[in-house]
Amino acid sequence: MNERIRYLRKELLGLTLEKFGERLGVTKVTISRLENGINAVTDQMFKSICREFNVNEDWLRDGIGEPFDLPEDETAALVTDILIDPDDEVYRTILNVVKTYQQLNPDAKKVLRDFCSQLTENAKNRKD
Repeated sequence: MNERIRYLRKELLGLTLEKFGERLGVTKVTISRLENGINAVTDQMFKSICREFNVNEDWLRDGIGEPFDLPEDETAALVTDILIDPDDEVYRTILNVVKTYQQLNPDAKKVLRDFCSQLTENAKNRKD
Protein backbone atom coordinates (compact mmCIF):
# COMPACT_ATOMS: atom_id res chain seq x y z
CA MET A 1 0.00 0.00 0.00
CA ASN A 2 2.89 2.38 0.70
CA GLU A 3 3.92 2.38 -2.99
CA ARG A 4 0.37 3.24 -4.02
CA ILE A 5 0.24 6.12 -1.54
CA ARG A 6 3.45 7.54 -3.04
CA TYR A 7 2.12 7.01 -6.58
CA LEU A 8 -1.17 8.67 -5.67
CA ARG A 9 0.52 11.66 -4.06
CA LYS A 10 3.24 12.26 -6.64
CA GLU A 11 2.00 10.98 -9.97
CA LEU A 12 -1.77 11.26 -9.79
CA LEU A 13 -2.22 14.31 -7.56
CA GLY A 14 1.10 16.07 -8.04
CA LEU A 15 1.31 16.98 -4.36
CA THR A 16 4.35 17.42 -2.16
CA LEU A 17 4.67 15.46 1.07
CA GLU A 18 3.75 18.64 2.90
CA LYS A 19 0.62 19.45 0.86
CA PHE A 20 -0.60 15.86 0.94
CA GLY A 21 -0.09 15.74 4.70
CA GLU A 22 -1.85 19.08 5.21
CA ARG A 23 -4.95 17.76 3.48
CA LEU A 24 -4.93 14.78 5.85
CA GLY A 25 -4.04 16.74 8.98
CA VAL A 26 -0.60 15.17 9.45
CA THR A 27 3.02 16.21 8.88
CA LYS A 28 5.16 15.54 5.84
CA VAL A 29 7.30 13.30 8.05
CA THR A 30 4.26 11.12 8.76
CA ILE A 31 3.55 10.78 5.04
CA SER A 32 7.19 10.00 4.29
CA ARG A 33 7.23 7.29 6.94
CA LEU A 34 4.05 5.76 5.46
CA GLU A 35 5.42 5.82 1.93
CA ASN A 36 8.70 4.24 3.02
CA GLY A 37 6.97 1.50 5.01
CA ILE A 38 8.41 2.68 8.32
CA ASN A 39 4.94 3.20 9.79
CA ALA A 40 1.93 1.02 9.02
CA VAL A 41 -1.11 2.68 7.49
CA THR A 42 -3.76 2.84 10.19
CA ASP A 43 -7.39 2.22 9.37
CA GLN A 44 -8.11 5.87 10.17
CA MET A 45 -5.39 7.08 7.76
CA PHE A 46 -6.62 4.66 5.09
CA LYS A 47 -10.16 6.03 5.40
CA SER A 48 -8.91 9.63 5.44
CA ILE A 49 -6.94 9.18 2.21
CA CYS A 50 -9.90 7.55 0.47
CA ARG A 51 -12.34 10.21 1.66
CA GLU A 52 -10.13 13.26 1.05
CA PHE A 53 -8.96 12.27 -2.42
CA ASN A 54 -11.95 10.18 -3.59
CA VAL A 55 -9.73 7.10 -3.84
CA ASN A 56 -11.07 3.63 -4.57
CA GLU A 57 -10.55 1.62 -1.36
CA ASP A 58 -9.86 -1.62 -3.25
CA TRP A 59 -7.16 0.07 -5.31
CA LEU A 60 -5.46 1.64 -2.31
CA ARG A 61 -5.56 -1.50 -0.19
CA ASP A 62 -4.93 -4.19 -2.82
CA GLY A 63 -4.19 -2.50 -6.15
CA ILE A 64 -7.51 -3.70 -7.60
CA GLY A 65 -9.46 -1.51 -10.01
CA GLU A 66 -8.95 2.14 -10.80
CA PRO A 67 -7.33 4.61 -8.39
CA PHE A 68 -10.30 6.97 -8.13
CA ASP A 69 -13.95 6.34 -7.42
CA LEU A 70 -16.09 7.81 -10.16
CA PRO A 71 -19.78 8.54 -9.79
CA GLU A 72 -21.99 6.20 -11.76
CA ASP A 73 -23.55 8.68 -14.13
CA GLU A 74 -23.24 10.05 -17.64
CA THR A 75 -20.55 12.56 -16.67
CA ALA A 76 -18.41 9.79 -15.22
CA ALA A 77 -18.75 7.82 -18.44
CA LEU A 78 -17.65 10.83 -20.48
CA VAL A 79 -14.65 11.44 -18.24
CA THR A 80 -13.69 7.79 -18.38
CA ASP A 81 -13.78 7.86 -22.19
CA ILE A 82 -11.42 10.85 -22.25
CA LEU A 83 -9.05 9.40 -19.68
CA ILE A 84 -8.92 5.83 -20.94
CA ASP A 85 -5.52 6.18 -22.63
CA PRO A 86 -2.78 7.62 -20.40
CA ASP A 87 -0.56 8.14 -23.47
CA ASP A 88 -3.14 10.42 -25.09
CA GLU A 89 -2.29 14.14 -25.20
CA VAL A 90 -5.75 15.10 -23.88
CA TYR A 91 -5.27 12.76 -20.91
CA ARG A 92 -1.87 14.30 -20.09
CA THR A 93 -3.25 17.83 -20.41
CA ILE A 94 -6.22 17.12 -18.14
CA LEU A 95 -3.95 15.42 -15.61
CA ASN A 96 -1.65 18.45 -15.60
CA VAL A 97 -4.61 20.79 -15.11
CA VAL A 98 -5.83 18.74 -12.15
CA LYS A 99 -2.36 18.49 -10.62
CA THR A 100 -1.82 22.22 -10.98
CA TYR A 101 -5.23 23.00 -9.49
CA GLN A 102 -4.45 20.78 -6.47
CA GLN A 103 -1.26 22.75 -5.87
CA LEU A 104 -3.06 26.10 -5.68
CA ASN A 105 -3.78 27.72 -2.35
CA PRO A 106 -7.47 28.11 -1.40
CA ASP A 107 -7.63 31.77 -2.52
CA ALA A 108 -6.20 30.95 -5.94
CA LYS A 109 -8.65 28.04 -6.29
CA LYS A 110 -11.53 30.41 -5.55
CA VAL A 111 -10.31 32.88 -8.20
CA LEU A 112 -10.14 30.06 -10.75
CA ARG A 113 -13.61 28.76 -9.81
CA ASP A 114 -15.01 32.31 -10.11
CA PHE A 115 -13.35 32.69 -13.51
CA CYS A 116 -14.84 29.39 -14.71
CA SER A 117 -18.29 30.40 -13.45
CA GLN A 118 -18.08 33.71 -15.32
CA LEU A 119 -16.82 31.96 -18.44
CA THR A 120 -19.78 29.54 -18.30
CA GLU A 121 -22.22 32.41 -17.75
CA ASN A 122 -20.77 34.34 -20.69
CA ALA A 123 -21.11 31.27 -22.91
CA LYS A 124 -24.80 30.90 -21.92
CA ASN A 125 -25.53 34.55 -22.70
CA ARG A 126 -23.59 34.67 -25.93
CA LYS A 127 -25.63 35.54 -29.00
CA ASP A 128 -23.88 34.34 -32.13
